Amino acid sequence: MNLIYLLLRSSWSTVAIAALTGLASGGCSAWLIALINRGLTADVNNHIAGYFLALAIVALLTGFISQVMLIRLAQSAVYDLRLRLSQGVLSAPLQHLEELGASRLLVTLTEDVQTLSNTVFLIPFLCIDIAIIVGCLVYLSLLSGVVFLVVVAMMVLASLSVQLLLNKARSFLAQAREEEDRLYRHFRTITDGIKELKLHAPRRQAFFAEELQVSAKTSRNQNVSAMTTFAITTGWGQILLFSVVGLLLFGLPQLLPVTAPVLSAYILTIIYLMVPFQNLFERLPAFFRASVALEKVERMGLALASQTEISTDVTAPSYDWQSLELEQVAHVYRGEENHFVLGPLDLRFQPGELVFIVGGNGSGKSTLAKLITGLYIPESGKIRLDGKLITGKNREWYRQYFSAVFSDFYLFERLLGMGSPDLDRQAEDYLRQLHLEHKVQVQDGALSTTALSQGQRKRLALLTAYLEDRAIYLFDEWASDQDPLFRDIFYHQLLLDLKQRGKAILVISHDDRYFHLADRVIKLDYGKVQYDKAYHSG
Repeated sequence: MNLIYLLLRSSWSTVAIAALTGLASGGCSAWLIALINRGLTADVNNHIAGYFLALAIVALLTGFISQVMLIRLAQSAVYDLRLRLSQGVLSAPLQHLEELGASRLLVTLTEDVQTLSNTVFLIPFLCIDIAIIVGCLVYLSLLSGVVFLVVVAMMVLASLSVQLLLNKARSFLAQAREEEDRLYRHFRTITDGIKELKLHAPRRQAFFAEELQVSAKTSRNQNVSAMTTFAITTGWGQILLFSVVGLLLFGLPQLLPVTAPVLSAYILTIIYLMVPFQNLFERLPAFFRASVALEKVERMGLALASQTEISTDVTAPSYDWQSLELEQVAHVYRGEENHFVLGPLDLRFQPGELVFIVGGNGSGKSTLAKLITGLYIPESGKIRLDGKLITGKNREWYRQYFSAVFSDFYLFERLLGMGSPDLDRQAEDYLRQLHLEHKVQVQDGALSTTALSQGQRKRLALLTAYLEDRAIYLFDEWASDQDPLFRDIFYHQLLLDLKQRGKAILVISHDDRYFHLADRVIKLDYGKVQYDKAYHSG
């Protein structure tokens, strides 16, 4: 898919109108050249002057109309592309997004789409330049068919040589774009791993010299090679145009009988064409870069589309439920050397139940949490809610039963998707329970700040979970960042309050001194259930 197809997909009728007005502008420009040539070789009268003025106005207006229509269409196409790509990310399974990687998603959503946005602005001017070139070539063909064939033959040969250079430049740009994915991954390492890098000087120096610098240097070299090739292409194109003028001026009269007026008109027209050709050569790098970016966007879009979750059951759940069952559910992590298998598991949960999920690191607790909440799709086995089998058609509906705070939670600055008329009051009540009323205020659903300690940020995430008021709550190591006082409040007050309200609560935790509060404790050991029973100390 190329940029023109991107516009055609948005509105082929607008492209057609813009193309026609652009061609009209180019045709008028070519006609103006004809009038100028006529004025140089004949007496100028008021009739010709009137034509000249009318053509100049028509060329200006049609060119303006074409540019405005294409500018609006191009920006709308980028707008639709951004939304479609974002929707694809939101609709793709979590595991597929994790496999693609945050750096690839980020560079596509930002760098590639921004490249397209910057380049589509040039499309109207490109169309006008092409229209002028086409119009002038039509005019030249009318002047002399024989001379036109000679000029076209030279241009075809010149285009072939230019195309070789352009293919090379495009190859360099494609390699540079591939390196961008690795470079963005290194940038994420800087932001996400800054503490570890600062604490270990040899690691920091090795990362900078062996990974970041190497990737940045490769990207720089590929871009330099591409832009140098484009510069050579531009210079070579100018040489070819001057060569055509030289052939017409000095060589063609020696080979063919060409009248002075025709020769003068050809030379004048070709000199006039140097400006649009120069514009084309100067804009080629941007268009080739946009073409590479568009290929990356399309590949990402196809990758997301192939994994899109299709849900036909989007009705709001009633939260009136009796049992959630996992039957022989299994999930496999496929690594390069070995696979981690979670399951098969047989588990059952019910309302008003407090369940602790425990086990060592790597035992599969977080993976189980994602399976239970519907974020991961089990590779085998079945999940049933009140006997209703959860499939791709109703998984979105099923997820609405859950409210979760994961260990790698994201904190929104606004309480989005909550339409309660007294949302601010409810939020303020919860803030007091969470001991945050002096640090955070809520106005029109917006949090006054999220710049807090990690433990306090987790409390705000808990605030959001409370306001969602779902049927099943899941907390993944929520208390790990809390001070002893609030950890005790969480286990003895907050969780028990949810239980009394009939919520099912699943807690991933290492705090064994609170296990006695649970109705059941499920212990995992390397992907298997070691036991599922009431907790007994000792």
